[in-house]
Amino acid sequence: MQSANLTRGQTQWSALDWWPPLGWWPEPARDLLAPGSPAASATFVLLPRAESIHSARSFAAGTLAGWNMGELAEGMELIVSELATNALRHGLMLGATPLRREREVVRLSLIRRGSLVTCAITDPGSAVPVLRDPSPFEPGGLGLHIVESMSVCWGWSPLAPQGKAVWAVLSA
Repeated sequence: MQSANLTRGQTQWSALDWWPPLGWWPEPARDLLAPGSPAASATFVLLPRAESIHSARSFAAGTLAGWNMGELAEGMELIVSELATNALRHGLMLGATPLRREREVVRLSLIRRGSLVTCAITDPGSAVPVLRDPSPFEPGGLGLHIVESMSVCWGWSPLAPQGKAVWAVLSA
């Protein structure tokens, strides 16, 4: 049996192998935190397939249930659906070569701090998320409006050397 060469494997991974560091919280939402809030986090990797949206929703609902925060599940599932769809559609698929697509991933991280939960979705794309005002007959385009209406606050943070984390904070 041949042992795995972890160093070689890591060099083949994307620069987007981001997991929320202990204590991570979006800077613009730091004023929402109560001092000494207990922290927990859970992360899920989404495969570049449409079925991943359902899996991400289930992961979010299960994680919230495990944290005894099931009252946030409905809103979180909606936010996860919108942010994960955007990440797969715009952050991963558009302009990606097949080789890059095999190595790049989208991650969903849920970070709990007291009664607050942040949903952070990371993708390798460089496009800034923008609230759009689609025409009345245009299908889609309202995802970030839904995120904005369901969350306490939302935003995005660049990741080095590439990619971004789009996040939304919910409160119990």
